[in-house]
Amino acid sequence: MDGKAYIEQAERDLLHTYNRYQIVLDRGEGMHLYDCEGKKYLDFCAGIAVFALGYHDEEYNTALKEQIDKLIHTSNYYYNVPAIESARKLKAVSGMDRVFFTNSGAESNEGAIKAARKYAYRKDGRTDHEIIAMNHSFHGRTMGALAVTGNAHYREAFEPLIGNVRFADFNDFDSVLSCVTDRTCAILLEPVQGEGGLVPARPDFLRKVEALCHERDILLIFDEVQCGMGRTGAMYAWQHYGVKPDIMTTAKALGCGVPVGAFLMTERVAGGSLEAGDHGTTYGGNPLACTAVEKVLDLFEKRHIIEHVREVAPYLEQRLEELKDRHGCIKERRGMGLMQGLVFDRPVREILDAALERGLILINAGPDIIRFVPPLIVTRDHIDEMISILESCVETDCPRLD
Repeated sequence: MDGKAYIEQAERDLLHTYNRYQIVLDRGEGMHLYDCEGKKYLDFCAGIAVFALGYHDEEYNTALKEQIDKLIHTSNYYYNVPAIESARKLKAVSGMDRVFFTNSGAESNEGAIKAARKYAYRKDGRTDHEIIAMNHSFHGRTMGALAVTGNAHYREAFEPLIGNVRFADFNDFDSVLSCVTDRTCAILLEPVQGEGGLVPARPDFLRKVEALCHERDILLIFDEVQCGMGRTGAMYAWQHYGVKPDIMTTAKALGCGVPVGAFLMTERVAGGSLEAGDHGTTYGGNPLACTAVEKVLDLFEKRHIIEHVREVAPYLEQRLEELKDRHGCIKERRGMGLMQGLVFDRPVREILDAALERGLILINAGPDIIRFVPPLIVTRDHIDEMISILESCVETDCPRLD
């Protein structure tokens, strides 16, 4: 079948919960994707910040193929070597003490919420504890993750969700402080808000929130699902700030395409929260998923991925700033590392459609923001090519100022 026929079949068979772009992707190579008719696309989306190592990486693929021939799944009633090794390596790069493997970012955030509430329950036996989350945050589509997602539009059709959640303004410490009560058990935030518009936390904000948590024995939870795994120029974005969470979540690039996530915690929290029987998952931590994690961490180190991000990210920032300065419809560039956004004075969907037609894959973060989260192997030449295509699309409705 051709692409049109596949799309028609998909619209008959799949639940319509996505407004998909009208292409059928078939394969990938490095920084590029190809549709089922052979058209080539430069990818600055990376499966929404997932494919950090690019597509069709031979070492990564070989590791997975070898594990498939050995053992794909058992259950968490037994130990397996990839889970043990990947947990050890993940602890080393994160500085955390205990790991629980999941299947996704949303599931990781669910686990973090449960751990925080169990920690508070074990302290005082109460079941009315509260969590403070941030306005404009995004933590996933499951019921618990939705409850702490700071966008009422995502939540309203599915209420009642889990209760006792208060929302504060990101980067506004006084707003956070005003939400604290004697029932507050955790403060949850993204060090760089992703779906909320590529907004990094201010250093003074994170330091004050951390100090507040230490003072009142409130758990600090960082959602690093999108901003983690090297995307900002540190393995985890909080490592830029001189702070440390009690619990953190990670996913997306953790498996570079294999569905896997994790939540991690300090030894203090581990010893005072979840116990045997409190939490579980059938597929989480299985040998195949953990082989992906272990290989990704090995390749990050072997190929100096973090150092590469630190080298190339300033060039992406520079080229985006130059594009902004040439076009009055672009109001702002913001972000950190290879997690960038351009804020427009108008909806960007037509620009994204035009870019796709010209062989460039981009995504938005809200109706007026273009998000740039390319594979971490991106080069200056790729950035130049992206800017050239994007500018040709922007100029259609927003001529250059010079």
